[in-house]
Amino acid sequence: QVQLVESGGGLVQPGGSLRLSCAASVSGFSLYTMGWYRQAPGKQRELVAMITTGGGTNYADSVKGRFTISRDNAKNTMYLKMNSLMPEDTAVYYCNAKGVFNNYWGQGTQVTVSS
Repeated sequence: QVQLVESGGGLVQPGGSLRLSCAASVSGFSLYTMGWYRQAPGKQRELVAMITTGGGTNYADSVKGRFTISRDNAKNTMYLKMNSLMPEDTAVYYCNAKGVFNNYWGQGTQVTVSS
């Protein structure tokens, strides 16, 4: 059974940093396009960043220059380094793995940016 487990969320002050991790128990991790999504209260889930099988990246305009997505295929793990965090980054962050025939989600990790 495929599992995506996020970690690294928490409470941070504005301007602070966090690094999220997504550990995947999936065969052929390197064949999946991986992504981070977030959902704030009362809002729709939105794409934050994605990284392709070839290492290409794409970011939401709101996080460009502040967030960095990466992956370590040897460890079946994806990361999201978040710098210069702002209160509007507060949300539940979800890990996503998208293959040719499959699409998996993690359970989410809460990120709260507040003083």
